[in-house]
Amino acid sequence: MQIVQAPRALAILYSILIQRADSHPWLLPANICPIVPITFLKARVPFEFVDISAATLHMDLEQAKGRIKTRKFGGLLYAHTYGEPSTPHDFFTSLKNLDSELIIADDRCLCIPDFEPVSPADVILYSTGYAKIVELNFGGYAFVNGDLNYQPAHLPFNRGDHEELEKCYKDSIEHRSIFFYRDGNWLNTDAPLPTWYDYRQKIENGQKSSLEHRAVLNQIYTSRLPKEIQLSVSYQTWRFNIRVKDKMRILSAIFKAGLFASSHYASLAGIMAEGRAPQAEMLADKVINLFNDHHFDENKARRICEVILENV
Repeated sequence: MQIVQAPRALAILYSILIQRADSHPWLLPANICPIVPITFLKARVPFEFVDISAATLHMDLEQAKGRIKTRKFGGLLYAHTYGEPSTPHDFFTSLKNLDSELIIADDRCLCIPDFEPVSPADVILYSTGYAKIVELNFGGYAFVNGDLNYQPAHLPFNRGDHEELEKCYKDSIEHRSIFFYRDGNWLNTDAPLPTWYDYRQKIENGQKSSLEHRAVLNQIYTSRLPKEIQLSVSYQTWRFNIRVKDKMRILSAIFKAGLFASSHYASLAGIMAEGRAPQAEMLADKVINLFNDHHFDENKARRICEVILENV
């Protein structure tokens, strides 16, 4: 495996997609961050969505494997929902046994950065951009199988194009309408980067304080909110996630109180590709992500618990 860097993890994924130049579709989880399938659209690589498992909240492995047994695919991108770190090593190996040409990308952008990852995947992606475990507001890195002969892409970049793209896809998701991609210079591939040594030092320094802060806020959430609405502890590092019946009313109360929370991730089936993903839709209808990073403090965490308890 070779280590590569880029201004963002998506630039690495894009470089791999265009270099591969394979017309076969990839499989993506329906609850993936929307900018990932948009990267496939930019690279002109087709994709299909796979629903998530109700048990794991990750890609439904049996559904994915069933498709790969019957048709030719260029690759599979596995994402760790809410940064839950478990990795289906045996599943990856079994896919390689089915099709040795299949590229497996292990998207760990919401996970804790690691410098000695273990995975049979061909690509292991990490991010230190906005709202990640270590938020440096720039940068991504990956461990890439040497057989892929990685070469970085070089694209023009326009910040206005990126802002316009964000507005368009968020509008489609909000209204559950079909997203029509129009290409632009939104992907930053060539911003100046620190040396690998300096970058790793920044990550290691930021990771300690980030995890300590998250532990403090998570303890508030864990102790004050009903256990039955909390996701398992392994899903609670990136943000603290709860599942509630009346999500929109609770979110409205949170914002009315001058606080904020997020609502990730919507099912993209029917928006960016055909199909339905009932489990991903069901999760998106109920989950609220509570902030536990430097954008939130202990006082806000206690206040948001009060709001939730009043409305749950």
